[in-house]
Amino acid sequence: MYVLKTGEEMLRGVIIFSRVISPWKQHNLHSQIKPVIHSCRDDCAVHHLQSLLQGHAFNNVRYFCEGVTQAPSFEGHVSNQSRFQAHTGRNKDAPGKAEANVPFHTKLQECLSPSDVLDLMEKCTPTHGQVSKSLTRMWNTTKKMSSEQRRFELKLMSEHPVFQCLFQRARVHAPHMSAIDLAYTLLAAIKLGVSQRSLVVQTLLRVLQERLNQFDEKSLCILATCLEKMETDKNTDALKQGLKLLLEDQLPTIQNVMLLQTLMQLFGNNAPPAMRRKLEAKALSMADEFTLPNALHMLTTLATMHLNSKPLLDICSRKIADNVHSVPFTRLLACLKSCRELNYRNFFLFSSISDYLANTLSMWSNKQVIFFLLEFEGLGFYPVALLDAFAGKVILNPDSLSFRDLLSILKAYSSLNHDLKGNQQEFLANMTRVLESYLPKMSSLDLLKAVSCLSVLGHFPQAPLQELLQEQHLGELLQRGRPYTAQAERKLYMLGLCLRLDRPALLPMLAPLPDLHSVLFPHQRPVNPGLVSALKSLVGETAVKDSVVVEGVYFIDCVITLSPEAKDVCSPSKHPRTSEKPQRIAVLSATPSSFCFGTTHPRSSLAIKIRHLQILGYEPVLVPIHELETCTNQDRIKVLKNLIFLHQESSRTED
Repeated sequence: MYVLKTGEEMLRGVIIFSRVISPWKQHNLHSQIKPVIHSCRDDCAVHHLQSLLQGHAFNNVRYFCEGVTQAPSFEGHVSNQSRFQAHTGRNKDAPGKAEANVPFHTKLQECLSPSDVLDLMEKCTPTHGQVSKSLTRMWNTTKKMSSEQRRFELKLMSEHPVFQCLFQRARVHAPHMSAIDLAYTLLAAIKLGVSQRSLVVQTLLRVLQERLNQFDEKSLCILATCLEKMETDKNTDALKQGLKLLLEDQLPTIQNVMLLQTLMQLFGNNAPPAMRRKLEAKALSMADEFTLPNALHMLTTLATMHLNSKPLLDICSRKIADNVHSVPFTRLLACLKSCRELNYRNFFLFSSISDYLANTLSMWSNKQVIFFLLEFEGLGFYPVALLDAFAGKVILNPDSLSFRDLLSILKAYSSLNHDLKGNQQEFLANMTRVLESYLPKMSSLDLLKAVSCLSVLGHFPQAPLQELLQEQHLGELLQRGRPYTAQAERKLYMLGLCLRLDRPALLPMLAPLPDLHSVLFPHQRPVNPGLVSALKSLVGETAVKDSVVVEGVYFIDCVITLSPEAKDVCSPSKHPRTSEKPQRIAVLSATPSSFCFGTTHPRSSLAIKIRHLQILGYEPVLVPIHELETCTNQDRIKVLKNLIFLHQESSRTED
């Protein structure tokens, strides 16, 4: 019996000792966490910690596993504080009377990292309100840290012996917390990377469900912000649904703009039409209260809902444009992305952003400017001043461009059909030199994209062309069954057309392009009968021919053939033509998408079509067909006469 009793005492001592030892030491987590933390390269350290909490590194820590019924107690940890001090090698003397009289809130505000907060928790037994404030302080201290410092601090936090004890305290005292403390505790836990499947988060979610009706607007706003970023599971989905029902019922009385926007985010693009109208009407009624952050957040919120509310978008755009100098890079870029997702265009907003970027170009890195240029290109907006200023910067230091930077710049400048005038050749020469330095590393498709962009700008560098026309590259591009084969065939056909019509000075040893005449068909469409009728009334029926296809690819709505006598009759001029050669006018009906937004500046495909038609002896005239559709026949004739013959008059003067 003595042996049995002694054995039971020894076993009990081992169990107690194992509970007192730090969990991360007990399970040898230090060696597991370190390589995982340092292997992370993401800017958001929260994601790193969450992957740790969900991965094998924390699977043995009892508190963070699902179904946990017991964890090391906070009181037990504090009562054995001296043992922890010996373990961690810290020398923490008992606080003096002066320190003991310092309020907890003051001590908490002096903490500058999550570990500082945990060290403070090690000296006391916090109340449930102090637990919530401590977790919030831990999260707040990481907000302004660099990514590297944040990774290091979160590593120290996860290894701290009080880490799991603090969250155990949060779980146990969750039913006694106030509504605002509950919301902040859940938000801090998620932001610090605690697994959503952990017992503490699931407990908080269940308590929140029970007490949802006790929440005020501020608490609801914090809770909704947290739920917006959480993954789907039973407790989260139930709480989201309850929050939606509660806020929908309280919608007429909501006075907080952020709460309204968070509610809109929660409904997302699945909101019923009736609810969309209610939310839009409520937002419009509160538009006078929008601050600059509210306006920026409203744009992204509308994009999330796929709600293209022009009145709301116009209000937000005006607020942003007036304060564009106060908006950081990420928010400005998100603003443009939201406009593109909503297919919304606002010339004043885009001009304000592009002019601000051009005037403060030295503040921005090449990559930041390139991001903006790609967004403007996607929106079809033509930022002339920004394109000129950035080209000057690139000309001074072209070697700073990465390969992806180069491709993005060529895409933006060619798609927007930008002419740098006096700096054009120097710019293209520098781009070509950088392109040639990357030739050995380029894939066939990237090489084709780069050469195609340069051909749109009327530039045909010898070395990239010679490399592209190698048999290995052409074979890879034209190989059947590849997802990009059709795109490659179209680009190669247009490149061959450019080489044939533009006639660049190339070495005769350049290999010929394969015959791809059958892969590209002209974009034919029914010609507007009102356009044909007006043109025949203007110049006579015999002079007009509609639906003409040139070079097997360029579709011309109407071709007007005028003799010199007929031209002088239609439009008398002080500068008569001496040539007796008939004049061919190519009338092209252009849609708004053919031009840069808010201008009559043609984009890449239309620009190259105009250039080639001029080489073939036509005088292209662009007719904005959407403007003619609402005109009477007489007004249509007057508009066409101005477009065609004033254009011809200006060309005569230039000749």
